[in-house]
Amino acid sequence: MHISDLDLALAGLASVGAGIINSLAGGGTLISFPALVALGVPAVQSNVTNTVSLLPGYLAGSYAQRDDLRPQLAHARLLAAVSAVGGLVGSILLVVLPGSAFRAAVPYLILLSCGLLAFGDRLRRFSSAHEAGLERRGRGAREVLFLGTVFLGAAYGGFFGAGLGIMLLALLALFSAEPLTKLNALKQALSFVINLVAAVFFLFSGKVVWTLVPVMAVGSLLGGFLGGRLVQVINADLLRRVVVVAGVAVAISFWVG
Repeated sequence: MHISDLDLALAGLASVGAGIINSLAGGGTLISFPALVALGVPAVQSNVTNTVSLLPGYLAGSYAQRDDLRPQLAHARLLAAVSAVGGLVGSILLVVLPGSAFRAAVPYLILLSCGLLAFGDRLRRFSSAHEAGLERRGRGAREVLFLGTVFLGAAYGGFFGAGLGIMLLALLALFSAEPLTKLNALKQALSFVINLVAAVFFLFSGKVVWTLVPVMAVGSLLGGFLGGRLVQVINADLLRRVVVVAGVAVAISFWVG
């Protein structure tokens, strides 16, 4: 397909916006994926190209939030391994299976993750009240449930990443009492792992529109760094509201589109 200079400029601007939003809250695909579709790129190719192109933005966002991430590294290693496997499974499914049924469920999954985040404090209190029961059933029952949900979220991200950050942040907030800014740094790192594994797999899929990748990669790198800096000065409650609003917007965009 023919890509004009104007197309490249628009794709680059969209990737900057996506990088910023992904670092702040998740849901940057709300900008970049529809932009690629509007440029005439087929949906699956748009999804694959978007995943490959936005990878530097996740790396920049993780680096910018490294101070919040560093104390969580010990726990993050296991989560990263689970996320990598889930991301690979999801990317394989995207290539070998028709995506219409799953994509129809995407807005509902995103709204569910927004609900988890909005009511995360209440759900954590409920979870803590019943933690003794989980321990009686098995010492690692809560951890297994946590890892299982992260795996499913990662598989979703590898298959179709819109709202991945929102979903991961909701899951992390449900199982952890850490401040939202620290969880956001962990979310950013896990999103990078998921997209890295998916991007490596997609390199051999023949579905990447390589003409768009360089300009979008640079744009997402810039946006991810800017967003990672901005998250340091944003109030946690405000960040929570931004995430929920972004998630609802992503869901609506799927219904409208």
